[in-house]
Amino acid sequence: MRSLRSNLAPPCIEATLTRCLLAACPKKKPPPDWPSKAPTVFLNQNQPRVGNGWVTRARGWRSSDRGSDLRFSRWAWFSSRTRSLWHLAFEVVREPMFLLLGCGALYLLLGDITEALVLLGFVFVMIGIELSQERKTERALEALRDLSSPRALVVRGGVARRVAGREVVRGDVVILAEGDRVPADARVEWNVNLSCDESLLTGESVPVRKRVARESDGAFQPGGDDIPFVYSGSLVVQGHAAARVVETGLGTELGKIGKALASVETEQAPLAREVDRIVRRLAVVGLLLCLLVAVVYGVTRHDAVRGLLAGITLAMAMLPEEFPVVLTVFLALGAWRLSQRRVLARRSAAVETLGSASVLCVDKTGTLTQNRMSIAELWSAGISFEETPGGELPEPFHGVAEYAILASQRDPFDPMEVAIKEFGVRHLAGTEHLHEGWSMVREYPLSPKLLALSHVWVSPDQRGSVIAAKGAPEAVADLCHLSEAETASLGAVVDSMAARGLRVLAVAQTRFSQGALPEEQHDFPFALVGLVGLADPIRPGVPVAVRECYDAGIRLVMMTGDYPATARSIARQIGLRNPDEVITGPELAAMAPEQLRARMATANLFARVVPDQKLALVRALQDRAIVAMTGDGVNDAPALKAAHIGIAMGGRGTDVAREASALVLLDDDFGSIVGAVRLGRRIFDNIRKAMAYILAIHVPIAGMSLLPVLFGWPIVLFPVHIVFLELIIDPACSIVFEAEAAEPGVMTRPPRDPSAALFSGRTVLISVLQGLVVLGVVLATLVLAQGRGEKAARALAFATLISANVALILTNRSWERNLVSTLLVPNRALWWVVG
Repeated sequence: MRSLRSNLAPPCIEATLTRCLLAACPKKKPPPDWPSKAPTVFLNQNQPRVGNGWVTRARGWRSSDRGSDLRFSRWAWFSSRTRSLWHLAFEVVREPMFLLLGCGALYLLLGDITEALVLLGFVFVMIGIELSQERKTERALEALRDLSSPRALVVRGGVARRVAGREVVRGDVVILAEGDRVPADARVEWNVNLSCDESLLTGESVPVRKRVARESDGAFQPGGDDIPFVYSGSLVVQGHAAARVVETGLGTELGKIGKALASVETEQAPLAREVDRIVRRLAVVGLLLCLLVAVVYGVTRHDAVRGLLAGITLAMAMLPEEFPVVLTVFLALGAWRLSQRRVLARRSAAVETLGSASVLCVDKTGTLTQNRMSIAELWSAGISFEETPGGELPEPFHGVAEYAILASQRDPFDPMEVAIKEFGVRHLAGTEHLHEGWSMVREYPLSPKLLALSHVWVSPDQRGSVIAAKGAPEAVADLCHLSEAETASLGAVVDSMAARGLRVLAVAQTRFSQGALPEEQHDFPFALVGLVGLADPIRPGVPVAVRECYDAGIRLVMMTGDYPATARSIARQIGLRNPDEVITGPELAAMAPEQLRARMATANLFARVVPDQKLALVRALQDRAIVAMTGDGVNDAPALKAAHIGIAMGGRGTDVAREASALVLLDDDFGSIVGAVRLGRRIFDNIRKAMAYILAIHVPIAGMSLLPVLFGWPIVLFPVHIVFLELIIDPACSIVFEAEAAEPGVMTRPPRDPSAALFSGRTVLISVLQGLVVLGVVLATLVLAQGRGEKAARALAFATLISANVALILTNRSWERNLVSTLLVPNRALWWVVG
């Protein structure tokens, strides 16, 4: 307290703080320049905006009353920035498919303008498609960002002044009131009933209370009650306080998460890695064959130019440019299809990867639950009432709701008090239990010694005072002077409610008409009214989505910063398997790696875990599975970025969580994940069909380019023929197969093995056999047409190849239905291509 006084003028800290608090929060309401409901989804004001490339520098100031230099060093926190158009273009052009750019340039050098323009035109169309999709994604995400800049109330030179949050520096005294965002990590020097919502840092579903710091206090981690520190980005939901800033920027708990986030590299999609590997190998084979044909043709026919053209033709026939085309188009269109379901794909490759996910890690608060409190149960005189939609509140419980409202603020901001008022308005409207005309004349605040508060009310007829109290059950039992037996009986009820994941408050009441009010609330003759059980309700549809995940062979793992009892209760409600085996953060920290691996084989529930532990768990699971991670808080961001697929909540999620994720659920509907998995599996199936078709059709094309050179026959396919074939192959593999419906039972089979190749031996064998059959038919046609002349034979062989191409498309549309059934499945793109 002495250090705080030294930085304030006049020396009387109580007078200065009182003046500042009255200016900041008249009648205990948020300051007038704050919104009525403070935003819960954005970064605190002291951090630079993550994702849009801004770099905020805190400007130093010189304390006028002390003369000490408090300049704040410049810093920057980078995460995933918004990608510019040039950056997106570079990412697209460096794909292996765009080796065609080199082929087009070579045709220009050879003077074949038509074929060069066809090739280059195709390449630029594909670049346009990809850029359009990526830019649409970036714009949609930017539309989610709030551009407001919160401000902080600091005391400088004995005067309270509003400054931009980024200008808060170490040593500042910050005044906090209900509705304020904490601008930096700070030590609490003075407070009245201060409670903060730290869910974005810890995942706790309820606010935590704060106490005044002592000289002996050291550093504390966020999480739990009675910690003498407030943390950057958290929200003040009750009370007011003065706190001295001890850390800003990267030094805050929020900044530490930012540093961890910057050190995490985004996982490349397994399918993209495999396609890159296949493309590079086939490209090497194609180039070697190109050189072989050019040399053989030049040596045997003494025509180097024609040999070069023949080699280029074979290279075009062998070059697997369609593979990246398929991957690009399928994922871009898949991202578009997802957007129709209110799921935004920030990285289109994650669409397919989600279809192969075998483990889904989920955060609890805000993901499985609604991140808002509601009354779930009331208890009074030995009987209980459980809230149900549309149900009526029985008369014996009217008093519990009535006095719980009287023990809360008239216009509450605290989530629990908001839930109590909403419950009362819903069930007591039109009764004598809502006292809008009463006036509160005194408040007895909650204290560390007695975790209960009381409000003294006077009715308009002035017939004495009504006192309502609420707080921790043991504190209210003390206020009511219950006997040991009565306290033990009440404790058993509280333990039963707490085991179901409820936050339990006790409510008491009394009347007083003896003159002056006592100094302490303990002096009132309180009588116990009942208990109120509050919960963070699960989101509608989550249990159904969980069952669908299990049917699809996906394992669910819950990771939360909340308490084990609360986490276990939610796990049971949603149908999580093995909910009774809970591993807590402290237990996790004490485990050896071998022990952790053994426990992770069966444990699906982790409670009281910190951000670093979430990240470690995700990385451990990635050793044996494709991992998807959902979350909404800043504490989830490192794990979201490290996972194969990070999935953020778009409505209630923080900016950091969204920027670290590959997918964003715009409607915060957990069930949308199941739809995305279904689409991802459909995309993978169709990609495999398209690539099998590509492999099959390239066998006869390569054969008809290579065999005439080796056997001295007339050349059958020239570059223009290859380009014409590409005009059929490309839309067929990228549009027709993409539009194919999902196979039956796509969501009742297990996820594919992440180590399994895209082309199994069976798939390659079938594709090669299909291609050889087509090659045999085309060769037979060529031989039978030799008597009609070279041009006629070439034309007939080419026409046969085109017809066989269409037959391959129809054959590969489905591998589980017969041809007749497949033809009955609608696909409008198919008939356009066939036509």
